[in-house]
Amino acid sequence: MYTIGQVAGFLGVSRDTLKYYEEKGLVNPKHDIENGYRKYNQYDIHDVITTNFYREIDIEIKKIQEIRQSKSNVNLECILEEKEAKIVEEIEYREHLLKKIKAVKDDWNKIQEHLGRFTVKEMQPIKVIGEITDYTAYNEYEIIRNNTENVKKAVTLTSARRVIYFDEEGILEDKFIIVKNVEDTDENHEVEVLVHPKCIYTVLENGRAVDSGKNIDYEVGEKLLKIAEDHGYELVGLTYINILLTTYVDGLERVFLEMYSPIK
Repeated sequence: MYTIGQVAGFLGVSRDTLKYYEEKGLVNPKHDIENGYRKYNQYDIHDVITTNFYREIDIEIKKIQEIRQSKSNVNLECILEEKEAKIVEEIEYREHLLKKIKAVKDDWNKIQEHLGRFTVKEMQPIKVIGEITDYTAYNEYEIIRNNTENVKKAVTLTSARRVIYFDEEGILEDKFIIVKNVEDTDENHEVEVLVHPKCIYTVLENGRAVDSGKNIDYEVGEKLLKIAEDHGYELVGLTYINILLTTYVDGLERVFLEMYSPIK
């Protein structure tokens, strides 16, 4: 037999918790007739261990009381299956958060490597899910929520692309599309898939901390045309722009953009 202090010590619970379990009828140690001290036997200790487990998976005290009073294990099985489903969902969500963290770290590395520089690389195939009229068309963000993997409390723009069509005279048109990466298992051939094996790729900085909010489209366009001319590339006449990361200087945004400009 063990005292309440001993049980609290080797199970890592407080005396108050053990008394609370007793009050709720979840453990029933014997009380010494002479001094009133609680005496826990092996079954009492097992009750504490089991109750701790149920509490660890967030089963309410009332539910634990029902489990103890039930003559059938069916009720317990249903409760455990429900908790299992919730935990699996939470694990999947946490794994998604880890993927998001890795993606942001990868974007930061892109900024360090490519900011202000250019290279020629492939734009990985992406499928077009839909369009929005602008990044600032917040009432249209439902399409982003519905068609991309976002965290629960935030909308991310990693699935949004601005597409600019241009010629030597300047910008002809632009639009904003919502995309997903193409997976090997994708079998939906009804959506448009964008494939560009050879692009001028660069990362540039925009935002109020840099340009006070002015439009830099033409400045960027002229730079792309010059890069193409200097290196003998022939541009297709469109550019895909993706927001990599937003940071701040004195409360003003520094927005880092990656750009893919397909070449023939």
